[in-house]
Amino acid sequence: MGENPAKNHYAQLNQGEENEMEIFGYKTQGCRKALCIAGYILSCGALLLLFYWKPEWDVWANCIRCSLEEADIVLLRTTDEFRIYSRKTVTWISVSALIKSRLDYPGTAEEDSVFSKAIMKPSLQVKSIQVQRIRYVWNIYAKQFQKVGALEDHHTCSAIHAKFGSGLTCNERNVRKVICGPNTIDVPVIPVWKLLIKEVLNPFYVFQLFSVCLWFAEDYMEYATAIIIMSLLSIFLTVYDLRQQSVKLHRLVESHNNITVTVCRNKEGDSCFQELESHHLVPGDMLVLKEGKTLLPCDAILISGQCIVNESMLTGESIPVTKTHLPQADNFKPWRMHCAEDYKKHVLFCGTEVIQTKADDTGVVKAVVLRTGFNTAKGDLVRSILYPKPMNFKLYRDALRFLMCLIAFAAIGMIYTVCVFALNGEEAGEVVKKSLDVITIAVPPALPAALTTGIIYTQRRLKKKGIFCISPQRINMCGQLNLICFDKTGTLTEDGLDLWGLLPCERDCFQDIHSFPADHSLPWGPVFRAMAVCHSLIVWEGKIQGDPLDVKMFEATNWVIDDSSGHKIEGQGSTHATVVRPGPKASSAPVEGVAILHQFPFSSALQRMSVIAQEIGGEQQVFTKGAPEMVAMLCRAETVPLNFESKLLLYTAQGFRVIGLACKSLQAGKQSTDLTREEVESDLTFLGLLIMENRLKRETKPVLEELSAARIRSVMVTGDNIQTAVTVAKNAGMISATNRVILVEANKIPGSFSASITWKPLEENKTEDYRGLDDSPPTTERRIRLALASGQYHFAMSGKSYQIVAQHFRHLLPKLLLNGTVFARMSPGQKSSLVEEFQKLDYFVGMCGDGANDCGALKVAHAGISLSEQEASVASPFTSRTPSIACVPELIREGRAALVTSFCMFKYMALYSTIQYLGVLLLYWQLNAFGNYQFLFQDLAITTVIGVTMSFTGAYPKLVPYRPPSQLISPPLLLSVVLNILFSLSLQVFGFVVVQEQPWYSKTDIYSACLSVNNHMENSSSISSLGLHGMRDGAHGQTDNGYKSYENTTVWLLSTINCLIVALVFSKGRPFRQPIYTNYVFILVLIGQLGICLFLVFADIDDLYSKMDLVCTPTTWRISMVIMLAVTLAASFLVEEAVIENRPLWLLLKKTFRYHSKSHYKRLQRVLEQDSAWPPLNETFFSDSVAISVEGSMGGHSNPTFDSNEDAL
Repeated sequence: MGENPAKNHYAQLNQGEENEMEIFGYKTQGCRKALCIAGYILSCGALLLLFYWKPEWDVWANCIRCSLEEADIVLLRTTDEFRIYSRKTVTWISVSALIKSRLDYPGTAEEDSVFSKAIMKPSLQVKSIQVQRIRYVWNIYAKQFQKVGALEDHHTCSAIHAKFGSGLTCNERNVRKVICGPNTIDVPVIPVWKLLIKEVLNPFYVFQLFSVCLWFAEDYMEYATAIIIMSLLSIFLTVYDLRQQSVKLHRLVESHNNITVTVCRNKEGDSCFQELESHHLVPGDMLVLKEGKTLLPCDAILISGQCIVNESMLTGESIPVTKTHLPQADNFKPWRMHCAEDYKKHVLFCGTEVIQTKADDTGVVKAVVLRTGFNTAKGDLVRSILYPKPMNFKLYRDALRFLMCLIAFAAIGMIYTVCVFALNGEEAGEVVKKSLDVITIAVPPALPAALTTGIIYTQRRLKKKGIFCISPQRINMCGQLNLICFDKTGTLTEDGLDLWGLLPCERDCFQDIHSFPADHSLPWGPVFRAMAVCHSLIVWEGKIQGDPLDVKMFEATNWVIDDSSGHKIEGQGSTHATVVRPGPKASSAPVEGVAILHQFPFSSALQRMSVIAQEIGGEQQVFTKGAPEMVAMLCRAETVPLNFESKLLLYTAQGFRVIGLACKSLQAGKQSTDLTREEVESDLTFLGLLIMENRLKRETKPVLEELSAARIRSVMVTGDNIQTAVTVAKNAGMISATNRVILVEANKIPGSFSASITWKPLEENKTEDYRGLDDSPPTTERRIRLALASGQYHFAMSGKSYQIVAQHFRHLLPKLLLNGTVFARMSPGQKSSLVEEFQKLDYFVGMCGDGANDCGALKVAHAGISLSEQEASVASPFTSRTPSIACVPELIREGRAALVTSFCMFKYMALYSTIQYLGVLLLYWQLNAFGNYQFLFQDLAITTVIGVTMSFTGAYPKLVPYRPPSQLISPPLLLSVVLNILFSLSLQVFGFVVVQEQPWYSKTDIYSACLSVNNHMENSSSISSLGLHGMRDGAHGQTDNGYKSYENTTVWLLSTINCLIVALVFSKGRPFRQPIYTNYVFILVLIGQLGICLFLVFADIDDLYSKMDLVCTPTTWRISMVIMLAVTLAASFLVEEAVIENRPLWLLLKKTFRYHSKSHYKRLQRVLEQDSAWPPLNETFFSDSVAISVEGSMGGHSNPTFDSNEDAL
């Protein structure tokens, strides 16, 4: 096929995004397909099943490589460490019915769009694939698959207004509709039969089916039936669970799919309005938003008017958000780049609710459809549930390796079995059955079921404590967490803010502080006006709604919002303005009210918001509020007090949230809508500081202390001011009083591509004296150096610095993260990025937030814990019903207990199967085996019951300062398994050999030991007729079925009680689980089982022995067996306690052999301990390299919506 196909055979899909994939082109070949079909028939479907598990093998067998352009099958591979393959068939969409003539070709709006570039001429067909519910079409010119269902990013602001401002023509719409598909987020409820088939084809259940068939062939009916019942129960429970999730998800999205909307159509240059069902919408359509509440069926860009939207469905915060229209900027930048981080202020997201619309001069509120279907914000959320990120946890990888070892173990046993039975001339059928039996003994079919029981119990315990889990496999990961990122507002501190005081400023001097709640009300003046109008509050359902900070500030004025719709203001056209008026309790004011004409909403990037307001009958004024440092920069220097910085530090150092206020008058006659934000927010007059109190939650300090005592790192990630964040961290105990805080500041150097980074010690937080470090350099410097030498320092940095460090000082980032405790002014994208960077250092990261704009980080973390019950918390694996961080240690405790339980179950199941395996192989030596009831007793009465009850043990209430091992293949665990296998082997071989040495032992006469038994004489005649193989060929009557022998009785009794010993020894309690005696059910079960086993040892009931294939032995031998078991118990218990669980011993061994942890962060810690120059103090470094773009990684994991105004200012 030449070189070309190979070259174009491969490409990348969604490059730089979270769901990045590699795509390979293949073409089906007839003769290969025919060979595969023959293979399916000859292998009785086994090959088909293998291809179902391995789709890549299916493609490689059926197809040949070709370029993507020629491909009719594509193979997709994820680019993460899992490299998961999936197979997709290429489909063709015909648009010939829509394009009858040259005139019908996509029009002006289409020239540079993917729609015109995807239509193949002359066939008028579009080549497409669908991956994870998103459609991709083949771009003929770019020679690649491109996503459709979204407006292209390259449009400029003015182009969006010009191209889509009057709507699409009917023809443009129809072509787009056929290519993009319907605008629906359709999650059909998966039929039960499909779920059943998918579950049954799981490799584990296929192995169980093989085992069950084999047991039926050997007449081992009872256990086969028990396994079938257990498996069916397990399958039905899983299917029921999946079905419930499917129904829940279907309900979550179904309301979105059938909404009636009004669109604007372009007919021969004239616009006309038309009502249609929302599933007909296409990207580029013009939506007209009517008054009243509307649920948005797609993502759209607002191009005229203003909206107030409730985004709680996506952000978890029920604070109404103001959206403004896209400016008509005339430049060449794509609209998103032009609006920078604030582009979301112009986007209405799918699934959110428009509460209120405000039209401008045109009289209608219009929006251009940006994304449809699964491309939307809500679609993204639903896809994150449908296709969760696979978890990379060593336990699951090790479990597979462990199973492989057992299979290898079984293979040795099979070879041994074939040799022994074939050499003794057994029938071929019998040999095959016996050797296959070894596999079902060595690889316990009940293993996965036993492992899931522990997790199910833990999930139930968490549910009782008000913690809900949608991703059970993450419970074990919680046991490994060693770093928790906390959001601040609403997580560590109370949700609401209290107004503490106001520090007004007049003629560049701060006045006396006005405290709240005060006896006298605030005097009328610019500060009062700013508090009354500088907010984005609305009246919704009779209540004032909005940012809690705004609500508190406005309530302090005792004014009210007049919500009668629309007020005409002189000289302002038809502007719909919100008017605030003095309330009944308000102090007298010289005005009737103030109208808010225009809003520039709060922006995380700009850290401020502004309004243009006008006193009724008065002049227009601008009021701005925001981060004090930001507001002061926008004010005229002569209006800002000289002691501004020290005053700000005074309050932020006490943990107050400080807001700056400013204002200016506007020239008369200028339309407020014509002014740009830059014009409005300049040359302001500084008005003063508003001081809010954000109290710590009562449980914050004890929880953080508990985590610290358990050596679990706590990190604060917030959108608030850095000084406030540091103070809250100190008050909460994240940073102890003796530790130093070093502020890391990184800045871009204007006019160049390089950047600088500076390390400054944060000043001593003594509120009474702020004398900087220069007053007493020697002592302060020495004190800091001492703290640094002992490693007691913490880095604090802002989101801006973090971004610059990630771009320009990549090599310093790991060092900074190692001691970074406070990350302030972080955007949602940066929060996700930070969590990922911590994960790269081999930390197990938990993220605890209120769901608002932490959703991206909650999804990325190993364990995301949302304290919000809004629908946004679906992104988070864990949700706490009580909004308190007390759930974090609770989850870690339960995670550790679940992890240890998993290990105990693994060890027990490994040993139970090995004990049975060794016993069977010993008996095979004599062409004997365990009887069916013997197997049944061990498998069902012992192991199944233990498997179900062993996991009942709860978590230990105290968090110890170390974690359980994270992998099965750790030396203590392996040693424990190996030693116990050796004990079991010794016990069984000893019993097997010694019984043959007994004076009463006879190979042929199985009744010789109990001569005193009355019916011995009657039986002896029938016994003597049995030869050596008489057991197998002869009388299969009541007396004997060929299994009875002294070796069988000895080995079976020893191995059965050995299973109980192992269960007791492995059920360890402290330090991660409660002591074993607290698990009453398990203890009662063990006592009951031991009682039955001892009864079987000492009872001499003929019928019972006959049923169980046991023979009578002298009492001395029975006592000898009990002594052997007691010795095994003592040895096993001693080894487990004195060696395996002896932590000091293992630490000593590590020290002796100089073993160091391979975790990246541990290695880095050791390097930095040797580095006396770290951390540099009062030094500045410059980057010489060109910046690496980290755009992709910064925002990659945040749903477009999640950037909300979390910590506001």
